[in-house]
Amino acid sequence: MQGAAPSTGSTAIPGRPGEDSSLVVFITRRLAVTIPLLLIISFSVFALVHIAPGDPVRSLLGARAADPATLVAIRARFHLDDPFLVQYGKWLLQVIRGDLGVSIQGNRAVTSIIADRLGVTIFLSLMSTALVLGLGILLGAVAAFRRGTRFDRAVVMFGVFGISSPAFVTGIFLLYLFGVLLHWFPIFGPGRGFLDRAWHLTLPALALAISVMAIVIKITRAAMIEELARDYVTFARARGLSSRRILFAYVLRNSLIPVVTAAGLIVVGIVAGAIYVEVTFSLPGLGALMVDAIQKRDIPTIQGTTLLFSAFVLLVNLAVDVIYTLIDPRIRFGRVES
Repeated sequence: MQGAAPSTGSTAIPGRPGEDSSLVVFITRRLAVTIPLLLIISFSVFALVHIAPGDPVRSLLGARAADPATLVAIRARFHLDDPFLVQYGKWLLQVIRGDLGVSIQGNRAVTSIIADRLGVTIFLSLMSTALVLGLGILLGAVAAFRRGTRFDRAVVMFGVFGISSPAFVTGIFLLYLFGVLLHWFPIFGPGRGFLDRAWHLTLPALALAISVMAIVIKITRAAMIEELARDYVTFARARGLSSRRILFAYVLRNSLIPVVTAAGLIVVGIVAGAIYVEVTFSLPGLGALMVDAIQKRDIPTIQGTTLLFSAFVLLVNLAVDVIYTLIDPRIRFGRVES
């Protein structure tokens, strides 16, 4: 708060020239934690795949037959006769260079396969995130402002329905109702072009959004109710400010910190839920690719997709931390001044 005495050390005060440098230091510290975490995750993925039952050579061959000379050549190509840590080190160097290996399905580079599938998953995740955060924050805010009304009860019931229904169950219901019975939306395929893709991915995006929107609604509603009970809202009303201005200009901004924290979890949950939704709607995305790779024990593809999802989760958490500090710069100093 404004009444707090400024600190005398090297810590910068929000709103002063040192604020930008303190934000850079904050991001640098977060990156210093993120990079080791990514290395630990990469080591875990590499280890779990290699200690799984079965011969890695047979997994790399798939259903193809091979003579002993071919088996020896594959073991030499993938360094399977080297010590485990040596194998991991060589694989990690390849990953750093952007080489995730070659898939046993079609003998294509894993990076090329991921690039072909990435667009569908990104589009689906962005649509779902926009629906979740846009509608979730709006419904939660209005429900808090109209607490106890029929609208508030309807929003709460919608939230209970959404959180009780898994994404793939909601997807099957939407697919049958709006795709099979009413023929309002296509029932499979990702579409081509921006508008056609948005049309094809409407039902999958809704299935993902409905299942997680309840969390945003609940957190927004609770935070808004708490803020509406504060003294500054009473003073704003006494000054004659309109309800809309109080809600969106003051109360909503002060309620954003728990919402932003939840947003990071929501985005990660949407990407994880996309795995089931893509299979339900037969979409050629990363989720369907990972499921197919696991079923066929395609080791390079499993490693590549898992590492990509892990990196995405870490980057989302980093972005949430940065946005968190932009909303309330005091957080970057590790304390909230009073």
